[in-house]
Amino acid sequence: MSRPVPRTSDAPGAVLASDRLSGPALRTFFRMADAWKLSNEEARTLLGTPPRSTFYAWKKSGQASLGRDTLERISYLLGIYKALQILFPDPATADSWLRKPNSAPLFAGKPALSRMLSGNVSDLYVVRQYLDANRGG
Repeated sequence: MSRPVPRTSDAPGAVLASDRLSGPALRTFFRMADAWKLSNEEARTLLGTPPRSTFYAWKKSGQASLGRDTLERISYLLGIYKALQILFPDPATADSWLRKPNSAPLFAGKPALSRMLSGNVSDLYVVRQYLDANRGG
């Protein structure tokens, strides 16, 4: 007979994985946002458009208990960042790629950032897949 998995409220000191990951994920996201020169509104959109007050609290403290959707978004963005660093060893080139027009059919001549800013998590996934395919990953 298997034991049920304890909920946080059932086990003092038990920390959910999302709670452990949230702070580091946020701090990393904001470093990427700086490297990519994202506006606050662009960064908010990539995070799933949290309320402005929540976004600014996250930005100021670097701490939160993020939901699964936000962690998933950050995970895709980390993958995009990593793929760009591999594809373009020059950090400035890697960081500016998102804003450059792209002739790949996926982007229809627009920058990848335009696709990423649609607000759909699936668009982050598609951009990550595109980059992973181009780097052979």
